[in-house]
Amino acid sequence: MKIDEKNISRKESISVEFFFNNIKEKFKLTHINEQVDLTRKIFDQNLHRPGLPLAGFLDLFSYKRVQVFGNTEMKYLEDLTLAERVKSLDRIFKYEIPCIIITNNNQVSNEMLDLANQHKVPMFVTPYETTKLAYLLSDFLDDQFSPRLSIHGSFVDVYGAGMLFVGKSGIGKSEVALDLVERGHRLVADDVVILTKKGEGILMGSGTELVKHFMEIRGIGIIDIRSMFGVRAIRYQKRLEVVIELEIWNNQSDYTRTGLDTGTINVMGIEMPYVKLPILPGKNITVISEIIALNYLLKLYGYDAAKVLQQRISSKIQQKSNSYNRSVNYFEHDFE
Repeated sequence: MKIDEKNISRKESISVEFFFNNIKEKFKLTHINEQVDLTRKIFDQNLHRPGLPLAGFLDLFSYKRVQVFGNTEMKYLEDLTLAERVKSLDRIFKYEIPCIIITNNNQVSNEMLDLANQHKVPMFVTPYETTKLAYLLSDFLDDQFSPRLSIHGSFVDVYGAGMLFVGKSGIGKSEVALDLVERGHRLVADDVVILTKKGEGILMGSGTELVKHFMEIRGIGIIDIRSMFGVRAIRYQKRLEVVIELEIWNNQSDYTRTGLDTGTINVMGIEMPYVKLPILPGKNITVISEIIALNYLLKLYGYDAAKVLQQRISSKIQQKSNSYNRSVNYFEHDFE
């Protein structure tokens, strides 16, 4: 199987208003020049500390990024004369800066505030330290500008393992997800799953704002998992860890028997564990899905049942023994 990645998208920009509204409470941001609107755009996920531009070096000035003024920048400006300070600030305010964030609750000079108002640059102040703020903001911006893939499937948290069920339309992905929820597991998304690439090796999955935790069951219609099973049956996001493809049993297909040849599938450049699960009448796909999750967790903690059995067989062969010992040495008069 190959994941169709034609639906990969990435935001080209976000507005300063969106940026501010989503982080103001978490990072205690205060908009100190409220007369300036927040319509400017942020085009870069990275932050910039404008130490060199303030000193006059503008050749590599990353003005399209959010500008962070920490103690170093504010102290530098404080030590300048009034004329030098105005000249230094005017030098960078002429660029189309998205916004400026002042950390550590540093006091903003009148001339800095006047120039920001004149050039319509939004300014925010936060009590957070520069290093901590930079870490938190970078994570938020990275999430906003990360590539996203929309995929048709059902995404469930099973014993803490994020499992994505894919397959042809009508094969029973939603029914398997519903059965897992009824058994105490948690639904992340159904029908449309949005995968977001975080860093180099992590894919986070979530549903859409419109559908959230609604589910379509053929023959019944639309059901609301949260209303029916409660908040314990849902979660809004989960890391993708296993991809399971459901398919009708095909005698021509190659299904793994031992588990030694663990399959993988490439999703947005990341290799994910992959299981092709054939469907037959009477086969309990829900229980098998739970076993897949438990087996994945065992491997994660260093135990691979297939490899352990292989080692036992190899050891027996090396001993050149054809006998098979019972698993119990003595029945102890227990004939039940």
